[in-house]
This record gives sequence, structure tokens and C-alpha cells, in this order.
Amino acid sequence: MNLEALAIEAAKEAGGLLAQMQDTINPREKAPKDLVTEADVASQRRILEILFAARPDDYFLGEEDLTDESDLPALDRMVSGDTDLSELEYCWVIDPLDGTANYVHKLQTYSVSIALLHFGEPVVAAVYDPVMDDCYSATQGEGARVNGSAIGSSGCEDLQRSLIAASFTAGVERGSPEVDRWVEMLYECQALRRLGSAALNLCYVAQGCLDGYWATSVKIWDIAAGVLVVREAGGSITAVDGGPLVIQDAKFIAAATESLRKQMFDVLCRV
Repeated sequence: MNLEALAIEAAKEAGGLLAQMQDTINPREKAPKDLVTEADVASQRRILEILFAARPDDYFLGEEDLTDESDLPALDRMVSGDTDLSELEYCWVIDPLDGTANYVHKLQTYSVSIALLHFGEPVVAAVYDPVMDDCYSATQGEGARVNGSAIGSSGCEDLQRSLIAASFTAGVERGSPEVDRWVEMLYECQALRRLGSAALNLCYVAQGCLDGYWATSVKIWDIAAGVLVVREAGGSITAVDGGPLVIQDAKFIAAATESLRKQMFDVLCRV
């Protein structure tokens, strides 16, 4: 099977499940201000069932702990977040529900994110938005798409005319560098957003809805798919320090153009 089609199938199946479950969920905290629901677990389980059936020799990294799901065949191929993914030939990285807080509060910005990594680099991606029924996808070297139609970044090169998004932890402390960076960027860009789904933020940069996005407190499963979508849409993405992005570090600046990324970098370096 075409691997991009496989990722899309799994993302859409899981997204449909999330939409069905949204009115019946019972959230709990897995860490302070970090929500998880039975929907997260059910979504990840469904994704693993689909991917493992087609690719039983691959490895799998998911956000949720499914060690209690003893009947899940893929369990023996699961790896932890501490695993050096650059040593694995093929590993699927899964966020079964990116934007759990939005989902719990009925804010309709959440997604399912699936990426296939080849020795640590994303080569296939699918990000599904169940509310809009939009599926962003990409294969390395073949461009980026939404619902099968090609997309590209906005081409914006002027920070003062740009719409920028950021992510930082819900438990951020008053006066922290993350807050100071937000304030600095607010002075310099046209407008600033914090939407609650890292995967969708990256896809919005790829589609031209956002001009830039930075994050310093997300995880690999939040961004693995979106990073490839941005790259294939012609956007620029680096580590937050301006160097090459090591995807497991998950601290980055993404922008429609390299010029805009450099302007964002200059602002963020003030803090």
C-alpha cells in the first residue's frame, strides 16, 4: 500500500472516532494541567491496529501509554520517547489527539497526527482535522497536499505583515522566557495566535493561513508530521537556535520563507 494513503486512512479513522466520542469523554490529568481522555487512548489504539496490520515490522512511538492494552499486537513494537529514533529504519510517530484541552472544552481546533520516520527523519505525514474534514499530507520529495490538492506557504517576507503562532506549556510561570518571547513577538508581528494544536499550526504555515510558528515546549509526536508538511510546502524550518532541526528535540522556528524565519529568530534571540 502507498504509505501516505495508509497514514491518511489511519488518521481519518481515528479522527472519526474522536468526533463520535467528544460528547461522552471523561477527562483526567496525567500531569498538572495536562489532560488525557479515553478518546486519546481509543484513537491511538485504532491507529496502531491499522498501521501494524500493514507494517508489522516497523516500530511505533505514541503519546499515550498503552501498556494496559495487553491484547494489542503492536505493543511489542512500541518504543519509548527516550529511544534514539535515528537508529530505527522505520518508526511511526503518533499523536492520537493533538489539542486535548481544546477537544475537552469543545473548542474545535484539534487533530490527529501521524508521521513515518526513516532513521529519524520524517518521510511520510498525515494530519487530520476532524472538524473541517481536512487532511494534510506529504511524502518526502513529492510536495504537500490538503485533501489531495497541492498547497504552498504564503511567501510572506515581512514580519510586520505576518500572522504568527506560538506554543508554550500550560504550566508556564509568570516572567518566564516563554512569556517574554511572546511579548517581544507581539510588538513585531501583525498579530499573534496560540491555537492549541502544534500539528495544525504547522499545517497552517504550509497552507499559507499562518506565516510563521515557533515552539519550545512541544514533543516529537506533536510535530513530526507537520514538519514534513512545512518542508514539502516550501516553508523554512530550523531549530530554535537557527541550526538544523533535530526532530526529537522539538524546539523550532517555522516560517513561510527563510527571510521571515530569520526575522523571527532575531526577535526571539532578544530573550
